[in-house]
Amino acid sequence: MHDFRYIGRDLFCEGVSVESLARKFGTPLYVYSQRTLTRHFQKLDAAMSPVKHLVCFAIKSNSNISVLRTLVRLGSGFDVVSGGELQRVVAAGGNPRQCVFAGVGKTEDEIEFALRQNVYSFNAESEPELHRVNRIAARLKKIAPVAVRVNPNVAARTHAKITTGTYENKFGIAFEEVEGVYARAAKLRNLKLRGLQMHIGSQITEVAPFERAVRKVLPLVKKLQAKHGLEFFSIGGGLGIIYQPALASGQSSWWSGRGAKDILTPAQYAARLVPLLRPLGLRILLEPGRFISGNAGILITRVEYVKKTGRKNFIIVDAAMNDLIRPAFYDAYHEIVPLVRKTGALVKSDVVGPICESGDYFCKNRPLPKAGEGDYLALLSAGAYSSTMASNYNTRPLAAEILVNGKKVAVVRERQAVKEIWADEKIAPWLK
Repeated sequence: MHDFRYIGRDLFCEGVSVESLARKFGTPLYVYSQRTLTRHFQKLDAAMSPVKHLVCFAIKSNSNISVLRTLVRLGSGFDVVSGGELQRVVAAGGNPRQCVFAGVGKTEDEIEFALRQNVYSFNAESEPELHRVNRIAARLKKIAPVAVRVNPNVAARTHAKITTGTYENKFGIAFEEVEGVYARAAKLRNLKLRGLQMHIGSQITEVAPFERAVRKVLPLVKKLQAKHGLEFFSIGGGLGIIYQPALASGQSSWWSGRGAKDILTPAQYAARLVPLLRPLGLRILLEPGRFISGNAGILITRVEYVKKTGRKNFIIVDAAMNDLIRPAFYDAYHEIVPLVRKTGALVKSDVVGPICESGDYFCKNRPLPKAGEGDYLALLSAGAYSSTMASNYNTRPLAAEILVNGKKVAVVRERQAVKEIWADEKIAPWLK
């Protein structure tokens, strides 16, 4: 699972007390476990070993340079969705030739940059995009490797804002249209039809939707492989994690929800998909993000006040929706635990931040150990779609980030200085 656990009463990340990190580096504070990142990547990589494959980590889930460097050293490829993310791969020492470039709105500048970096493939989401890539490649006297993202119209049981595989979504090209799109794209002289890609959504915790999508798309892959000599089939990402609970069984008395036995494991995933994919003889690409980084990170916050209203017990903390927007945006659940474990009765509480929005909360009416001013809390499973979605709303600086490797600790993102927030702003000449 991961390397956050209680030793005695204290929460540890690998061999380091989390409270010691909070006291030394301040809060809000993201803490990442290198051992967890490594284990999750290696388990998925090993499970897919019966087929020729490449795991392309989805940078949008966690783009910290040290997180990326950890994965570079493990042989990871990368799934990027912007020119900026591709530049991060280069900065982390990654190989653009092991990158796929996704996204519905690639600009001309981004396409040109990716072509000059020799990305492995563009995952094209529309015919106009294919024509744009072809035109830019011709100007650069290059052949652009492309794959079309097929929308298989397979619904996954996940949150409405992270489903991507139905015709109600903006992503991909309708299943019935793809064969014709490839036939027309084959006539564009500066494109190489390298593969086919699909992705049905995120935070999927059962294998059945993946299997349905693969079974539906396989006949199309075989046709396109025969006609156009495809090299790869990308089955996307979307493997979910269990946010509730996140610690190892038996470590907490205030959990509710599903246990570790319900987690979709790489072995279960591969057992159902590898037998379908192996006969293709194609390279299989995977684009996981959350599965690798989600439970490898936590967000530490300090209790500023406890406010009782007669109806509510509000635990007001120094982290806010600008640091971790998932609860406000997705109604997402994050387990919340004290850094020093407590005994005694639980108190139904709302954990809220200081931002002037009613949506600035991390949980509502949740039974939690009694908290007081100065206590530290950890929001678990915060290694994906957390720091990458942070903002400066209310002129709040971005949180610092820490990487732990055994007993070694490094600041891998300094806390932003408040003045840096407006450093690029200028006063208009007529206002001086």
